[in-house]
Amino acid sequence: MRAIDVIAKKRDKGELTKEEIIFFVQGYVNGHIPDYQAAAWAMAVLLNGMSPQETTDLTLAIVDTGETIDLSQVVSFAVDKHSTGGVGDKTTLVVEPLVSACGLPVGKMSGRGLGFTGGTLDKIESIPGFDVTLTTEEFLAQIKDVGLVLAGQTADLAPADGKLYALRDVTATVDSIPLIASSIMSKKIAGGAHGIVLDVKSGLGAFMGTLEEARQLAELMVDIAHLAGRKAVALLSDMNQPLGNAVGNAIELIEAIDTLQGGGPEDFKNHCLEVAAHMLTLGGVAENLEAAAPMMENALSQGLAWERFRELVIAQDGDVAYVDDPQLIPKAALIEVVHAPRSGYIEGIHAGEVGIAAVVLGAGREKKGDPVDHAVGFEIHRKVGDFVERGEPLFTIHANDQAKLTEACPKLLEAHTWSDTPVEPLPLFYGVIS
Repeated sequence: MRAIDVIAKKRDKGELTKEEIIFFVQGYVNGHIPDYQAAAWAMAVLLNGMSPQETTDLTLAIVDTGETIDLSQVVSFAVDKHSTGGVGDKTTLVVEPLVSACGLPVGKMSGRGLGFTGGTLDKIESIPGFDVTLTTEEFLAQIKDVGLVLAGQTADLAPADGKLYALRDVTATVDSIPLIASSIMSKKIAGGAHGIVLDVKSGLGAFMGTLEEARQLAELMVDIAHLAGRKAVALLSDMNQPLGNAVGNAIELIEAIDTLQGGGPEDFKNHCLEVAAHMLTLGGVAENLEAAAPMMENALSQGLAWERFRELVIAQDGDVAYVDDPQLIPKAALIEVVHAPRSGYIEGIHAGEVGIAAVVLGAGREKKGDPVDHAVGFEIHRKVGDFVERGEPLFTIHANDQAKLTEACPKLLEAHTWSDTPVEPLPLFYGVIS
């Protein structure tokens, strides 16, 4: 078998066999296939696509380049969730302890933020001492003992994915839906989850800009899961405006803590409840979404979800005093409330522009490896459809540098658009793929 023949077959819109895909992935990882041939293959995939079976074979070939975690040796069924990224999306910090408190173990390997999409690891590391670098043995022990674990992906899981992503990043092939799907699902499958709830976002602050693109990605990832013998459901959710009010690592953590204690913004709380209900149903703990509702309400009202979050922090060496008293979490030196420049209805809050402004402050990364400032970010006080009087608080900036605050403020003002006539609120979800 030759790499050039595999490239030519995909160039000519042929469907690759499982053996051809394994040959190509293994050859690229071990160095027998050079970057320029892998780049040609990736471009052929971008232009001509892959069938669900091809994409599943690619996903499993990527999984097989490293170790896999077998969660069945410690729990009978474990569930995971994955978000395709957004602005203000701190959902994991609420959903996972909530689901775990309802009796369903949750084992999650999460990522860091890149560009305007925030990373769960960056948010949880706002808690001093919290250790996301768990070994496989520690990961397994914690999900067995605590029923909840939140860690970073080890280098031994799906190493081909990292190498392929680095190549796609510099060859204009990141946007290929089969390559996106195989990248996401290879990490989920290698991480050992039996059931996966996928939160696929679309809109101005999402990687998938249109609902149709998000639907294609969601359907393909659910197909991969089923062909690989896993349970999966995908939710199509809105990311045209930030989720919740907080945007930034520490202030998103504080908002998540508030939500676990019965508060939090209404849109964020409802989003978390919907995702958690699907996880509980997928895992068989609840018969259906309706049956999940009272279980979740009890876990929140009785403080069970909050206590499970504390157990997670303690288990991973975080200083629990900082979550018991969020006032201890370091604050930005400069906190400035910006008021509405006019009266009217909020027509839009461009999530992507808000995210970019957060990067300006230092809350996000422009490239992998950049440091983040955990304390900085925004509180967005209004939602699309709200009527605002001139002079009312519109947003609050948390900054540690006056020049950065000055640069971010007009960006955030421009992200807000106005209407003189009533505007319909945005939906949280557009549909479910199961």
